[in-house]
Amino acid sequence: MIEFTNRIVITGFGVVAQAVLPLLLKHLRIALNRITVIDLADRTAVLHPWLGPDGVRFVRERVTAANLAELLAGAVGRGGLIIDLAWGIDFFDIVRWAHDNGVLYVNASLESWEHTGEPRPTSLLEKSLYPRYMQAQDLATRWRSSSTAILDHGSNPGLVSSFTKKALLEIGDALLSQDYFEAGRRRRVEALLEARDFARLARELGVRVIHCSERDTQRPAAPKSPMEFVGTWSIEAMWDESLLPSEFGWGTHERVMPPMSVVPPEGPQNVVILPRMGMNTWVRSWVPHQEIVGMAITHGECICLSNSLTVHENERVVYRPTVVYAYLPCGESLLSLHELRCRNYRLHPVRRVMTREIRDGSDAVGVLIMGHPLQSWWTGSVLSIQEARRSVPTVSATAVQVAAGVVAAVLWAIRNPRKGLCFPEDLPHEDILQVAAPYLGEIVSEAVDWTPLANNAAYMGQGQTADPWQFNNFLFQPWVADLAPVPEKPSQTRRMERAAAAAATPSYGELPAVPGEDSAVGS
Repeated sequence: MIEFTNRIVITGFGVVAQAVLPLLLKHLRIALNRITVIDLADRTAVLHPWLGPDGVRFVRERVTAANLAELLAGAVGRGGLIIDLAWGIDFFDIVRWAHDNGVLYVNASLESWEHTGEPRPTSLLEKSLYPRYMQAQDLATRWRSSSTAILDHGSNPGLVSSFTKKALLEIGDALLSQDYFEAGRRRRVEALLEARDFARLARELGVRVIHCSERDTQRPAAPKSPMEFVGTWSIEAMWDESLLPSEFGWGTHERVMPPMSVVPPEGPQNVVILPRMGMNTWVRSWVPHQEIVGMAITHGECICLSNSLTVHENERVVYRPTVVYAYLPCGESLLSLHELRCRNYRLHPVRRVMTREIRDGSDAVGVLIMGHPLQSWWTGSVLSIQEARRSVPTVSATAVQVAAGVVAAVLWAIRNPRKGLCFPEDLPHEDILQVAAPYLGEIVSEAVDWTPLANNAAYMGQGQTADPWQFNNFLFQPWVADLAPVPEKPSQTRRMERAAAAAATPSYGELPAVPGEDSAVGS
């Protein structure tokens, strides 16, 4: 247990923070009156176990650009810690305050100020996350050796980057144990394993695609009503990211760019941005132990993991994998998202984060690493609600997974207080997983006999079978599949079926064309 005598402020006390506080107190020895929680909602009921004369201090206040500095100065000072878990507080404003005042900082996502009615950005690039991550990378370059600030370290983004490193090492070890490589390549792989050079290791192993794949099967005892949005984590954050353009790391092996997609004109240019919301873009993927069709929602790991695994030679990019987030949320959230489309993307008036009412289910989240000689490999956490409640009885399995990543990052920041602005890929995965693993249920790490063409009989006409790792093979296009040609039958059978159909069915002429989705985001 670490002794911490400085002050801590937690901004936001939603379901993730409600899991972070009890887990953190298992690892950190600190007087409760050194902790302040700031939230715009009344959180006294969920904070009750830690309140009291010498307990946690609760400040009920909406954090804005105008009062941010005042609120923080009253809650934390030099050598202290900000755990930023609020939706709608701008990352750059709060992290600059932490940097200028010598305060450690950890968050689970890159947030902006809550929309207040001003005109929104209109171009696809402005709507994407890419420019903000480029701004964060610029700060990381300029803030080396300053007070530690860790961006994006929940479950995903966050732990998935550690899972990726773990998976790459285990794929390499598995192939070496099978004597797969000829002598020269074997020596290169051994050297890269020893050096922990993950970008060049991924290239040497032949990795083409990485999915952060997630399936949530948690179910409540009481089903949702038509006027409420139900989920297992922040409703506002889920709504916000679902409406952003689908955006993902683009690999050097890819041959065909998606139609009307945009590549940023500056920076590493490691992503493509589609003119379609993430919640309306679907890709085929896999979690233990089934294939899924998940939403390709923009996420920090798609940008940063892709960038960290890029290999340059002579100032030229020679290798990069495609990195996509494939998210299949719980059934209540899927219905909520479809109702969101019916509401022209206006958020429901009632929002419910499932906690105690969850009756069963689990959250499986990890990385599916594809293209190497073992074909696919999945490494991640499968956490049931029953296992999650052994750690924190009052929240969802999803919240516990995110909290495990946050707590691991907090402890690393306290032990390493002068590392500047860090991304998840900058942290040592062994240290992170050692802290997080006890809260993650079953850690699965195994070879998987799956490609996006594994069950392609239902999707004939879709994809490029010569290379299963092309993005088009993953993209789920039901209007293509529905109109795909039917396999040929013997000519006599065809003649009999046509004669029977002609006798029984009137002719209506040609079927109308099946429309695709409008290309404009938000249409």
